[in-house]
Amino acid sequence: MATQAEHEVQFAEYFTARAAWLRRLAYGLCGDWHTAEDLAQTIFVRLYHRWERVHHESVDAYARRSLVNAFLSHRHSRRRESVVTQPPDRAGHGVDVVQHVTVQRALAALAPRQRAVVVLRYLEDLSVTEVAELLGVAEGTVKSQCARGLQTLREALGEPAPTRE
Repeated sequence: MATQAEHEVQFAEYFTARAAWLRRLAYGLCGDWHTAEDLAQTIFVRLYHRWERVHHESVDAYARRSLVNAFLSHRHSRRRESVVTQPPDRAGHGVDVVQHVTVQRALAALAPRQRAVVVLRYLEDLSVTEVAELLGVAEGTVKSQCARGLQTLREALGEPAPTRE
């Protein structure tokens, strides 16, 4: 059985290794670096309090699920999202800033659950099954929400819909 000091060292190592990933995921979900920082901090505080009980082989999945739930709760209570006109310095490394802002605005136009599905599928590269489990919905719901979300993004970005042959 690990001591409190050992748990704190393990948590500190996890935080150091995964903080940037969790903040990026939060930013992908909410589109605002300040809110992303708040969401990530909230998750790390929750995780710290539960560290002794969390299965360390699934800690990333636990953190991801907690973050998505916090995002959906935050969006539900806030009802409005602000999109920055100037992206933060971190976003500009080798990225077309205009395209970045355009994509963020298009993502912001999606409904919260639809946005979560698109971010988890395409930014986190999770399978339909994994997203369904994470959100507690049927796989068909993930597929339909993803298809609708991608169609909305295509329209917002002025891209043609894919053709079926």
